[in-house]
Amino acid sequence: MLKVSASPHITGNMTTQKIMLLVIIALLPSLLTGIIMFGLKALILSVVCIVGCVAMEAVCRIIMKRQQTAADLSAALTGTLLAMNLPPDLPVWQALIGCFVAIVIVKQLFGGLGQNFANPAIVARIVLMLSFTSNMTTWSATRFMSESDAVTGATPLISGNASYIDLLIGNTKGCIGEVCAIGLIIGGIFLIVAKIISPAAPLAFIGSVAALEFIVGNDPIYHILSGGLLLGAFFMATDYVTTPITAKGKLIFGLGCGIITFVIREYGGYPEGVSFSILLMNIVTPYIDSFTAPKIIGAVKTEKEAKK
Repeated sequence: MLKVSASPHITGNMTTQKIMLLVIIALLPSLLTGIIMFGLKALILSVVCIVGCVAMEAVCRIIMKRQQTAADLSAALTGTLLAMNLPPDLPVWQALIGCFVAIVIVKQLFGGLGQNFANPAIVARIVLMLSFTSNMTTWSATRFMSESDAVTGATPLISGNASYIDLLIGNTKGCIGEVCAIGLIIGGIFLIVAKIISPAAPLAFIGSVAALEFIVGNDPIYHILSGGLLLGAFFMATDYVTTPITAKGKLIFGLGCGIITFVIREYGGYPEGVSFSILLMNIVTPYIDSFTAPKIIGAVKTEKEAKK
């Protein structure tokens, strides 16, 4: 007996829930290090973001009379990423505004998971940055810094005075989830080995920033380890929904992110350009997919295509 059905005809055991869970697990080394470094305030902010995103999605689905989707863990992942992109001293009510922007505006109003035009956590961070610039650029020291360094001030990307060791272990000023470079590298490698993400976009992103910084005479390793480059490259420039599908498209996406990040870091008004670069490339992703789409062999040309 042959059973006629719609594609796909061959399926695997990797579900949306499993993918989201693996990404959350990959984020834990950096997130937990950030909580250890910044203390209770970082833990509270992280819990608020995760619970806030899950609750807002549940309420939104009820209002819109749609099936609940909390079980797929996508809202929990968005909350985790948002928390990791925030400074530890950000007021809780402002973090909740970020949750609202990410879940309600960027995700649910566009149809839910798979329909959003940009990464929800990225858009939320940019909205908070533009709305509450002072709080979003106020950086507190970790609990393990010396008294001379334990004052609110510039991040390592601005000051340029942190050691490689401090950048690797997270003993620096910055957002909760971006300070521990070694944790982000471990998480990124885990996702690549588990085949959850392709290495094309992260390598193109990181490599282009490093190459351009080297060309202008800066320390490329320092620029890789500081700021939000590793967090953005491994965990947000690889989003299934808002990044290109093809391998060539992923390379173009990563290169575009790297170039824009470099330009903003070196010549822009903001010290960090990762979020803006990913958002801008999210917007052009449909065009990249169209440009890099493989040619269909054996398809019948339409009359319009034949005239060309």
